[in-house]
Amino acid sequence: MAVIAVSGEAGCRIEEVARLAGLRLGFAYVSEATLRQLIVEDFGGEIQIPDAAYPSAVTAVVAKLARERSLVFSAAGAELLVAGFPAVLRVGMTVPLRYRIGNMMLEHRLDRPQAQRLIEQLDAEDRVLRKRRFRRISSPPHLFDLIINTEHLDTDQAAGIVETAARQRGFPEHGPLTVGQEAELQFQARLKLARHGIAPAGKAALPKRPFVNESEEIFANLLNFYRIDWQYEPRSFGIQWDAAGRVTESFTPDFYLPEFDLFIELTTMKQANVTKKNRKIKLLKTIYPHINIQVFYQKDFQNLVFKYGLTERAPVA
Repeated sequence: MAVIAVSGEAGCRIEEVARLAGLRLGFAYVSEATLRQLIVEDFGGEIQIPDAAYPSAVTAVVAKLARERSLVFSAAGAELLVAGFPAVLRVGMTVPLRYRIGNMMLEHRLDRPQAQRLIEQLDAEDRVLRKRRFRRISSPPHLFDLIINTEHLDTDQAAGIVETAARQRGFPEHGPLTVGQEAELQFQARLKLARHGIAPAGKAALPKRPFVNESEEIFANLLNFYRIDWQYEPRSFGIQWDAAGRVTESFTPDFYLPEFDLFIELTTMKQANVTKKNRKIKLLKTIYPHINIQVFYQKDFQNLVFKYGLTERAPVA
């Protein structure tokens, strides 16, 4: 079992890099939002996890997940959340401020002063959060195994560096966390959690399938057959924002084909839902005119199935 923990400054596209690295390695990807959801599932929605207990709660959840498969997860202070795990790669993402501002302008549709204010706000919130949870506002370089400056790298290149480092460490060959290793991690975590009067229920689990529906799995099989490189849901695009510049609605295309610089969206659903999705796609094209996206509707997909005989499910690489 191996765990790759990715963290960094706002505007560094941390989640995109972590997700792509997971896809390249065949590891499960857990975002910070998913991690929070898993903690709620494991401890119960009515339980408030104190900041001082948060690292132990994460340990309990991640140890449970790591019994199933290797992980990549991104979270604030991720480098401080994996102490005690037997095979860990701690990755820090950084980039000069002007690039962080530029990324925020693009992702949140802000002007430069707004993007700079948002970065300042997020940085301040991160320092406060780290202080409460870890009793430090930042991490020195020696707490990372790999620090990536993305000034001259795109997200796919940065993910490739993470993949290379993980393969050099032999991570893909690691088996799942052993019963004994998980038991030791759980014992230490539960001991600390007991001081706060809380305990995990052990219900956290990874989704059993990487795809939302069978149509996506069939389409992935077709791409695999023709040896077309693909990425599943590698990036979300903001399409609606509130007055403070926070994303209130986003759109995540199903596939990205790097060789063609093309996003693919499969829409094989009821007409009422298709209308909603078409609105999102229209907004995406308006806000991000440089993005290439192809939409396959139900009839298009049925034609593919008929043409290539994709009636039987096959393993997905």
